Amino acid sequence: MSPRRFADFGGPGTGRFFGPGELRWALLALIAEQPGHGYELMSRLERRCGGAYRPSAGAVYPTLQQLEDEGLVTLEIEGGRKIFHISAEGQAEVDGHTDAIERIWVRADQRGEWGMFRDPDAAEIVGPALRLFKAAVSAVVHSHRDPAVIDQVRDILTDTTRELQQLKSDIKRQHHDRRRGRRTD
Repeated sequence: MSPRRFADFGGPGTGRFFGPGELRWALLALIAEQPGHGYELMSRLERRCGGAYRPSAGAVYPTLQQLEDEGLVTLEIEGGRKIFHISAEGQAEVDGHTDAIERIWVRADQRGEWGMFRDPDAAEIVGPALRLFKAAVSAVVHSHRDPAVIDQVRDILTDTTRELQQLKSDIKRQHHDRRRGRRTD
């Protein structure tokens, strides 16, 4: 697999989210957790990926049909909907690929973090954040690999990251305290 193709499966870019066979394992794992109909599974998969992947019916339904054809899931009609249930063979498939499935979910969590850039509130700080990144890269490039400059830039970015993480923690704590205060009123 080329480096570009590999990056498409794991980085925050717009490349493919799933590698060969991974959508199949992801859907099978979701069905093993809880049976569901096609649209529900698509919604659960999108949530599990933090919005970084939006499944299409054109990808999900043929994969569900494949899982049924392979005997890995069974169908039950409930309220006019096809509910997919894991079969014993399907559970064995999930159990046999736990490491690969876990890697998919870890990648989904990582890529899901980038989904916050779709939030309209993020637009307020994207420009300044990109200017910070550009300034850091420019300083390093113009230093001609001077280790002292690289260390200094790294320290600045580490300190800034730490401050922003503390701000996030403080905001979460304040939000939690306000919510708790409302409940006791």
